[in-house]
Amino acid sequence: MLLFFILGLLVHFVFFGSIFDIYFTSPLVHGMTPQFTPLPPPAKRLVLFVADGLRADTLYEFDENGNPRAPFIRNIIMHEGSWGISHTRVPTESRPGHVALIAGFYEDVSAVAKGWKENPVGFDSLINESKYTWSWGSPDILTMFAKGVGGDHIYTYSYDAESEDFGAYDVTKLDTWVFDNVKEFFHAARNNQSLFSKVNEEKIVFFLHLLGIDTNGHAHRPTSREYKDNVKVVDDGIKEIVSMLEHFYGNDGKTAFIFTSDHGMTDWGFHGAGHPSETLTPFVSWGAGIKYPQKVSAQKFDDAFLKEWKLENWKRQDIHQADVAPLMASLIGVPFPLNSVGILPIDYLNNTDLFKAESMFTNAMQILEQFKVKMTQKKEVTLPFFFTPFKLLSESKQLNIVRKARSYIKQRKYDEAKPSHLLPCCFIAISVLVAFFLLIQDCPWTYYVYCLLPVPIWYAVLREFQVIQDFVLSLLTFPPSQLVGYLFIFTLGIEVLVLSFFYRYMLTAGLIAFACWPFITQLWTRAKSISLSWIFFSLLLAVFPLMPVVGRKPDIFLVMGAGLLVLLLSLCVVTSLIKRKDRFINEELLLHLFQMLSIVLSMCVVYTTHDSLLKKQGLPLLNQIISWIILASSFVLPLLSPTSLFERLFSILLSSMSAYLLLSTGYEALFPLVLSCLMFVWIRVEQETLQQLSVSYKQKATSLQFTYSPDITQFRQLYLDDIRRAFFLVFFLVTAFFGTGNIASVNSFDLASVYCFLTVFSPFMMGALMMWKILIPFVLVMCAFEAVQLTTQLSSKSLFLMVLIISDIMALHFFFLVKDYGSWLDIGTSISHYVIVMSLTIVLVFLNGLAHLLTTKKLRLCGKPKSHLI
Repeated sequence: MLLFFILGLLVHFVFFGSIFDIYFTSPLVHGMTPQFTPLPPPAKRLVLFVADGLRADTLYEFDENGNPRAPFIRNIIMHEGSWGISHTRVPTESRPGHVALIAGFYEDVSAVAKGWKENPVGFDSLINESKYTWSWGSPDILTMFAKGVGGDHIYTYSYDAESEDFGAYDVTKLDTWVFDNVKEFFHAARNNQSLFSKVNEEKIVFFLHLLGIDTNGHAHRPTSREYKDNVKVVDDGIKEIVSMLEHFYGNDGKTAFIFTSDHGMTDWGFHGAGHPSETLTPFVSWGAGIKYPQKVSAQKFDDAFLKEWKLENWKRQDIHQADVAPLMASLIGVPFPLNSVGILPIDYLNNTDLFKAESMFTNAMQILEQFKVKMTQKKEVTLPFFFTPFKLLSESKQLNIVRKARSYIKQRKYDEAKPSHLLPCCFIAISVLVAFFLLIQDCPWTYYVYCLLPVPIWYAVLREFQVIQDFVLSLLTFPPSQLVGYLFIFTLGIEVLVLSFFYRYMLTAGLIAFACWPFITQLWTRAKSISLSWIFFSLLLAVFPLMPVVGRKPDIFLVMGAGLLVLLLSLCVVTSLIKRKDRFINEELLLHLFQMLSIVLSMCVVYTTHDSLLKKQGLPLLNQIISWIILASSFVLPLLSPTSLFERLFSILLSSMSAYLLLSTGYEALFPLVLSCLMFVWIRVEQETLQQLSVSYKQKATSLQFTYSPDITQFRQLYLDDIRRAFFLVFFLVTAFFGTGNIASVNSFDLASVYCFLTVFSPFMMGALMMWKILIPFVLVMCAFEAVQLTTQLSSKSLFLMVLIISDIMALHFFFLVKDYGSWLDIGTSISHYVIVMSLTIVLVFLNGLAHLLTTKKLRLCGKPKSHLI
């Protein structure tokens, strides 16, 4: 049994990682010949301004007084340069956006496993191809283009990461720091002959990364005064830098300027998905080689933006974000970035037709070089009779060949093998055949894992053929109508779970069905009070999937209300326990009072932190210390409580809620409380349901101890109703996952959730805190399920196998829905769904262990263990 359990986990780990290896290996190729336009470029130098997180509408619109929000940029559009909208792709994050702008390709898909922070393979960029590049701004952005680059032609100047503080009084200092340092740099260049010579070279780039707007958007939302005022600060700063550069270079007319953004931002202060407010960014260019403004009587765009921005008479030229890289390369005459997929927007160029034609030819040759290298690499590892010129033999087709071979193997008549040694010999022969086929194909080692792993699995299945046969015969004992009915309900339940990944309201439909369940059983007639509680909390929990996921404003009063409800419930429980003096001692009373104090402290910290941030006074140090102490104690306090079923579960709830309140900003603070109440009722419901099946069970749930370890002979046999229990667990786990939002989407995360712990940008620490917030509902469900297994005398291994079957059926749905084409939103959604379901089985093992630890282990601060009456 243990061997099959380990083999099952191994299989899921392999197939969990398989999609990343098969679908998300790096598409980047190397070995291309650099391509550049042979004609003299129009500009000697390029200045790139990137205003991180700036929306197109915020820049182009007028303010409340009817004046341009960015007067200098508006003047450029009307008198000096060309403008339009740069269309970005998801994920709309800083790293993918800058890679598209400067390297000309949309983020390497294999970087999904790296959190976008570090590309798994090296790539070429405009900065790498330049003679010299000087850059100023955030350390997260600047270093990724300088890392791994040979030579000493790239210089970066960045502030400390601690400066990116969402709770700071004035984050426009991030942008003023850049402008001030650029001014100091050129002032120093006048007195430094070596530096003066370098800045007067050709093919040089100045890159100014401006993070203040993005930081203000996260902290205060894009509709805030802080965000819009920051746009004015950037506009003024660019005006000063442009004036200074023109004076420094003696107005030689050889400087090209580009102003754009890496991504936009939603009204609720987030980015990462494909909402137009995130994908529409401004693009303005002027200077050497750029067309002057063009007045037109009609535009080719039919949206309402032009009239809204009062730019309907100035030609708008939209581009794709990756097109910016070839444009910049063409302007200063450097080779196009080798991995660029951008198409040169010639409508922006102010040059001869010959230069435009040569530039387009260079662009085409650069893309053709990638195709040639990719084709050559593919041809070297493919059998000649499989290779077709101009039609790449894709990985999906290779997998189809393997699937056909495997299908042919599966069609063997294994039931005709009678001698015991014949079956392993057949599978050994099959393994050798598959391995030889892969060897002559020169396939990667991972293909051997994918193709050979099914061999021992099918061998193990066929060895237990008699068990499968007995299972089929037992199903045939049911009346056909009843069997079809069970199968229909089971299939419908699975489909509801699958659809809930796309439509959260399907969880509401499922919970409403759960509320109706007592009416079709004997539960309603035998235990009306329990049935009413089940109906009430099922319907109450059904409200949460209907609540908004994104765009909601923080509501601190709902967090306070959740805390008050927990305190009220705690008082009722403590009062009830005090009345049973034989089971409640001073030590236990003190622990409960301390946990209630933690709830009160959490409420105070949330309220005072929210108030302090509104006043722009930052995160109080005392609040930060208290928050971390409460979080740390929430892991320990439940282990000090008695191991009786009810008291231990209630202690886990109090500790979890004290931490969850600190991580909440609105209605989600009520979710764990309602979920826990339903879990308490579920425990009573399952015990009552088991008694209806005439199963001998005399102990009450309130008298059970989590440390109670029944003999394995006391485990009962499985009933058909146990499949429902396993389904309930999977459904509650999915509800815990999607109950307060689609956390598979990056848009559902709100950085304000961690402001009680830190406001300085720290992706790993913030991610860890958000992950714990996600796990708390999971832990509550798994702890309740520990109690269900105990009260129903059911083996955890048996239930785990049933949960495994349900989750694997769901995984098959999403496995065939995985996409490696289309928008990043479609690809990312297909990945996240598959990963979530596959993770469900893997994570369930660890959650079960954590729940077992929280429910059964007992810590004692001092003295000998004290006995308690049962």
